[in-house]
Amino acid sequence: MRKAKAVTVSEAERAILEQIIRQTTSAQGLVKRSQIILDAAAGADITAQARQMSMARNSIQKWRERWEAQREQRAVAQQPDKLRAAIEQTLADAPRSGAPATFSAEQIVQIVAIACETPQASGYPVSHWTPKEVTEEVLKRGIVARISERQVGRFLKRG
Repeated sequence: MRKAKAVTVSEAERAILEQIIRQTTSAQGLVKRSQIILDAAAGADITAQARQMSMARNSIQKWRERWEAQREQRAVAQQPDKLRAAIEQTLADAPRSGAPATFSAEQIVQIVAIACETPQASGYPVSHWTPKEVTEEVLKRGIVARISERQVGRFLKRG
């Protein structure tokens, strides 16, 4: 079995990591990752850390490797507030791609604008819009090719 690379933590970094763990307002992911780094610096092996924290070995290994890979960026930060920001950036989630937005901001604005008009101006014999009628009008005007009543309702609810 191969030996995990050592994780080094300076005294200033250790103090900030411990502060993150103690703060009740810290995000739990950040707290968990801080604990991973402190335990690794104390000599804990990856398997023991994974078992203790109920995490996958590869997750523990990823955060240990990411910590060591970002050492140079943290070394540049001398002031405590800059060092804390650098540590938080090191331990932050990587951006996720996700699915592209289905509707542009302009389309959403146009949908909400229709709901702000009076229905009579568009030929509907009602006093207030319903998501069904807004959907019909959006499709009639060609703002979008397809949209569900539920999605229109979500846009209007967000306001």
